[in-house]
Amino acid sequence: MISSPIKAILFDLDDTLLTGANDSWWRVCGAFAPKIEGLSSDDIFHAIIQSSDLYWSDPPLGRRRIGRLYVQLARRSGYLTGLLRRRSALSIVSSAFSRLGVDLPLLSGEMAAAYGVHREEGVKLSPGATETLQRIREGGVRLALVTNGAGQAQRKKIDQFGLCPLFDYILIGGEFGVGKPDQRVYLHALQQLEAQPAETWMVGDNLEWEVAAPQRVGIFGIWFNPSGTGLPSESTVRPDRIIKSLPELLESPSGQR
Repeated sequence: MISSPIKAILFDLDDTLLTGANDSWWRVCGAFAPKIEGLSSDDIFHAIIQSSDLYWSDPPLGRRRIGRLYVQLARRSGYLTGLLRRRSALSIVSSAFSRLGVDLPLLSGEMAAAYGVHREEGVKLSPGATETLQRIREGGVRLALVTNGAGQAQRKKIDQFGLCPLFDYILIGGEFGVGKPDQRVYLHALQQLEAQPAETWMVGDNLEWEVAAPQRVGIFGIWFNPSGTGLPSESTVRPDRIIKSLPELLESPSGQR
């Protein structure tokens, strides 16, 4: 069980408490592999996951601008955020194809579009998510859900999976006005939980938004990497801890570095 120095934990929502991205990519790779000569669905899937981890890891300024744009659009239009998501998926597929030596731009667009469809249909709770949150709360640790995106869409998912009662505070970027990786997001959540950075963890799948940015304000950054692929070789972000499943959080003796 989590030890007493930890008073609060901030959790990401999409691809952390809720999953579906990797399953969706796996389905897409299986469907499109027959169209790519000389490569198996495994080959394509692993290249996709590597490209995705790199895409969202230690981003250049251009990627950070995309992140800010995502939050700005989320406050105004679900359609526009969906468009930006599809552009991200296309960049990931194109990068994976480049790694594999594949030159099929039309197919990469088809794969990105198919991923978007599967992604919306395949959202589900990460294994052990509810039980882990309940046990952490029973230990007296305060919890906040910190997510980017449009308020209506995120609230719908939060309600659908019964997550609201498990958190002391919920911050949605589209409602708050700014989103991760803006430092005001983490600091405001800490204020609501009455916790200090040194006694707080942040858990999520995005190396920039849930590890590097929280670390800059003194929060212990835990990277959720369910695929087990490990850090991209190009990444300069160094998580304080890496987990492949949420129940692993209960095994840690301490949140101290």
